[in-house]
Amino acid sequence: MNSIAANTATTLPLAPAVPTRQERVALALMLTKLLGHWKLPIKAQCALLGLHVRSKGRIYRYRSGSPISDHRDQLDRAALLLSIHKLLRTLFPQNRDLAYSWMSTRNRAFNGHAPVAIVQAYGIVGLQLVLRHLRAVCA
Repeated sequence: MNSIAANTATTLPLAPAVPTRQERVALALMLTKLLGHWKLPIKAQCALLGLHVRSKGRIYRYRSGSPISDHRDQLDRAALLLSIHKLLRTLFPQNRDLAYSWMSTRNRAFNGHAPVAIVQAYGIVGLQLVLRHLRAVCA
């Protein structure tokens, strides 16, 4: 093993910790509350969470206290969504309506598409693009 690989192996954790069931319940409640504030149709909510549109019942279960999945994709999407929300609240501290409507508002940065449309088209990569844009704007 070369020295770079040896140093990397000793400094990086093998795998991120999986949240407990209780933490995943809290996360599901936070996400569904956020999606409710964003006033997105259920199809868009499914896309943001990486769920098939036929899985919309899962969103309703999340609202009533079921835990979000412990799959890495779901947890990564949750982290991205909460980061987007945090940056929107930073950008628009005095205007919650704008912070909450931003995801569904057409934006020149996305060639006239709403950020939610970017996520629907590109999945988790779309979430990363939206987050990267917001980070650049906030910088």
